[in-house]
Amino acid sequence: MTIQEKIQAQMSDAMRNKDQLRLSVLRMMKSAVKNREVDKMKPLDENEVIAVLNTLVKQRKDSIDQFRKGGREELAQKEEAEIRIIEEYLPAAASEQEIQQAIAHAIEETGAASMKDMGKVMKATLARLSGKSADGSRVSQLVKDKLSA
Repeated sequence: MTIQEKIQAQMSDAMRNKDQLRLSVLRMMKSAVKNREVDKMKPLDENEVIAVLNTLVKQRKDSIDQFRKGGREELAQKEEAEIRIIEEYLPAAASEQEIQQAIAHAIEETGAASMKDMGKVMKATLARLSGKSADGSRVSQLVKDKLSA
């Protein structure tokens, strides 16, 4: 069952159970994927759907920071609840060790020696981590640490 099929099936369950938060988040996920398909003018594969969902999680994390700075804890908690629902549809997050190994392989593979090669290393690292969920900013920080060492 694809992620999109799973979202559709879960929407029906959320309607039956009158779970407004879950239904709202599932509808938002479905429309984000549909908008991306319209932009590309073709159906998305699983990795592209995962990328869309990762973007939604990142947007919610940014919102949480803003809400907390503005003293709106109730809105931050709502965003956290939405993140938990979205993450149910994402693959398991890459561990710190997996990220470190992917970076080491990418540096070796690209022959990177300095910060000038960061783009190549990031591209190779994220390619190695495809199929897993990895925070791009965290990966970027680890790559910078390795290349500047």
